[in-house]
Amino acid sequence: MRFDPRWALAAIALTVAGCDKKPAEAPAAGGTGNTAAAAGQTPAGQDWTQTVTLTPEGGFRMGNPDAPVKLVEYASLTCPHCAAFAKEGAGALQADYVRAGKVSWEYRTFVLNSIDVAASLLARCQGPAPFFKLVEQVYANQESWVGNFQNLSDADQKRIAALPEDQQFAALAKAGGLDTFFGSRGLPAGKAQACLTDKDGLAKVIAIREMGTNQDKITGTPSFLVNGTLAEGAFDWASLKQKLDAALAG
Repeated sequence: MRFDPRWALAAIALTVAGCDKKPAEAPAAGGTGNTAAAAGQTPAGQDWTQTVTLTPEGGFRMGNPDAPVKLVEYASLTCPHCAAFAKEGAGALQADYVRAGKVSWEYRTFVLNSIDVAASLLARCQGPAPFFKLVEQVYANQESWVGNFQNLSDADQKRIAALPEDQQFAALAKAGGLDTFFGSRGLPAGKAQACLTDKDGLAKVIAIREMGTNQDKITGTPSFLVNGTLAEGAFDWASLKQKLDAALAG
């Protein structure tokens, strides 16, 4: 397949219009700390945050696949409200809900722009094991690496846009320093290049967005499904926690 023309780089403009419309207050820092993946059943008392798998829908799920409450997060790596949620709530979500097997947490990349696509392809590149830790670090450093793209010159933007479609995301990632960012976190340069030019990988990222838009009625990020139902009004950790507690109680 050809690269979807919606992500063409005729103009590289960081767009967060699809991001959560509610303002987020500055959160306290929190981290995921996940570094390992496992599959299948885990003995009682096992730390379920160490179990991360790729789902049929294309997301990455941390936790007990048979958890009574299944949380799905649609989020953009360039969305500041998603970064705020990650810093405020990811640690508590894992420590208080996922670790004991009560809640499973699936993260689906909901791309908003071409920069999002490049970042998502790289975050997904090494598979389940490092995914949540990488996302944590992407959000922790979001202001810095997003600033690299906002400072790209018109000449660089035109140069990238003039490249063949299958080279544009790799060139974009290099221009904004994403290759270095992920390289310093264990992603070999050759593998990064392969992921950034992988048509199937791009198709999966776009398919996740289309599924979110058409099937799950996602209109902004972050958005959450709790047991398959859109969690209306849940835009931050405090509001999502109420939804999770209600689902566990019910």
